[in-house]
Amino acid sequence: MEIELQEIRDFIAEVPPFDLLPDDELNRLVRHLGIRYLRRGKSLPLQQDSLRLFYIIRSGTISLYTAEQTILGKLAEGDIFASFCASDDDKNTHAKVTEDSLVYSIPCTTLFELTENTPEIKAFIQHSPHRRLQAAIKTSQLKASQTATLMNTPLEMLLSGVVVDIDINSSIHEASLKMTDQGVSSLLVIDDGSLAGIITDRDIRARCVAQKLAIESSVKKIMTHAPVHVGSDTLAFDALMLMTKKNIHHLPVVDEGRVCGIISATDLMRHEGKNAVHISRLIHKAESVEVLAEISQTIPGLQQQLVSLGGSAEHVGKAITAVSNAITRRLIEMAEEKFGPPPVAYAWIAAGSQARFEQSSHSDQDNGLIISDEMKTEDAAWFTKLADFVCDGLDACGFIYCPGDAMAKNPQWRQTQSIWTGYFEKWINTPEPKALMLSSIFFDVRVVHGEKKLLRDIQKKILPLTKHNQLFLAHMTANSLQHRTPLGFFRDFVLVDNGEHKDTLDLKHNGVVPIIDLARIYALAEGLKTANTIARLKKAAGSPSLSRDGAANLLDAFEFISDLRMEHQADQIRKGDAADNFLSPKSLSRLQREHLKDAFKVVQTMQEFLSQRYHAGHI
Repeated sequence: MEIELQEIRDFIAEVPPFDLLPDDELNRLVRHLGIRYLRRGKSLPLQQDSLRLFYIIRSGTISLYTAEQTILGKLAEGDIFASFCASDDDKNTHAKVTEDSLVYSIPCTTLFELTENTPEIKAFIQHSPHRRLQAAIKTSQLKASQTATLMNTPLEMLLSGVVVDIDINSSIHEASLKMTDQGVSSLLVIDDGSLAGIITDRDIRARCVAQKLAIESSVKKIMTHAPVHVGSDTLAFDALMLMTKKNIHHLPVVDEGRVCGIISATDLMRHEGKNAVHISRLIHKAESVEVLAEISQTIPGLQQQLVSLGGSAEHVGKAITAVSNAITRRLIEMAEEKFGPPPVAYAWIAAGSQARFEQSSHSDQDNGLIISDEMKTEDAAWFTKLADFVCDGLDACGFIYCPGDAMAKNPQWRQTQSIWTGYFEKWINTPEPKALMLSSIFFDVRVVHGEKKLLRDIQKKILPLTKHNQLFLAHMTANSLQHRTPLGFFRDFVLVDNGEHKDTLDLKHNGVVPIIDLARIYALAEGLKTANTIARLKKAAGSPSLSRDGAANLLDAFEFISDLRMEHQADQIRKGDAADNFLSPKSLSRLQREHLKDAFKVVQTMQEFLSQRYHAGHI
């Protein structure tokens, strides 16, 4: 190969996705490339071009704009411009040469022919960054689905097909004989063909034998009436999470009124070893903070196992949050056993990632107490002891104290319902910097234990105040823009530039947090109660605040970045290191880096749209 072509070949070989091409196909591609010098100010496509062209930028810069002339970003050395080859919405992208540029070009049709044997390259070229991101996520999901795990196994695949049940008019003795004969630990109770209840070994021990109830009594006296149930298409993982949340060990499966069977925690644990339900059962039995702290040491292993089995960041977040919820509730139970019953009604609230069901094994605690307005002065001491006990216990279990002191240990966040209402009203009506910081914590809130009505009543009052409140939303937007994606003006990564994490990407504060912030603003603009980021984006989709396409793109970006973060932490845990959020881009493949840039570009674009909408740049 001529020296000039060899130099071009070496350059192209470093540009994703062409780094995937075999040598002979790469050589063939280089021979079909044209070289162009584009003067500043020119628009693409050039008027004289009769064919759609694909560009690779060798030097200079090209700016990309939407049909509405909103800037999407800038391309520089090593970037590709495939919009004119795209089969989807990128055909609406316009480009302008903003610095004199040297580019390599090739007709799209020729490029498709040359990459016919490499479908992943053809797909990369044909689709917009948004579609490429979707494809990357689907590929990851496909790999995960090749391993049958709780994450992708519907309950119908775990059911035996035999329904062991008993009529509601039967006796406890008859139920015991049937359970013994069938070798099962539970029975579904049927009334006129429909599920009426459930009986377990525990019910017979606790409600019959312990109470000296006659065994000829009706099963109705000891059964659990109208039990929680799910459909057969429910994923085994989601069934596990429901069992954990409700602290139950048997779950009936019902489809359109037809009883299909019952699944137990034991069945699921047999299918897969360590899981959140098993850990939560141990938590429920724990008699001391020391035992809880010992159990909590399994949480990093749970995260590592779930990721290795193909679990998404959403799955991991739900599982670890379910465990932290169980620890929190057990600590509260221990506190009430130690200090006596509460003097008045209260709600222990989780904020931040715990409220959003997005915790990892590397999470601190954010919480508070909403206390009934009936509280008397002398009652304060009881709640102080409760808060100290629970927060200290969480810290002992690895959920470290909040660096910003947003915890129930702080008297500021241990207040009556009316004071909490006043807090929210003040934050909304006077959105100064500290208020905005607190809003970003406490507008993501959920009751973990206690009287849920205390929070619901506050939300009924304050959410109408945030809905379409332009001034408050403008300030929230301006505050959220402090968390920018680590993508430079020329689509290069902006890395941490000093300290022990030098030359890494902060996947939390510059990756997932910008999307969490956007989702919160959309939710407040629409008066939505939900705290989970994915649920917020889905519920806001198609509203005046967020288009369906914008929501879909943000969901893809959130999933991709979150999964990378969880995989990074799982890898650290596997090596015996402490988990963190700092990823070196050198650890990623070239294609992964391009997908990550695409994800950051989505977030960057949505931040700009929101900033323009609320004129956040003027605040």
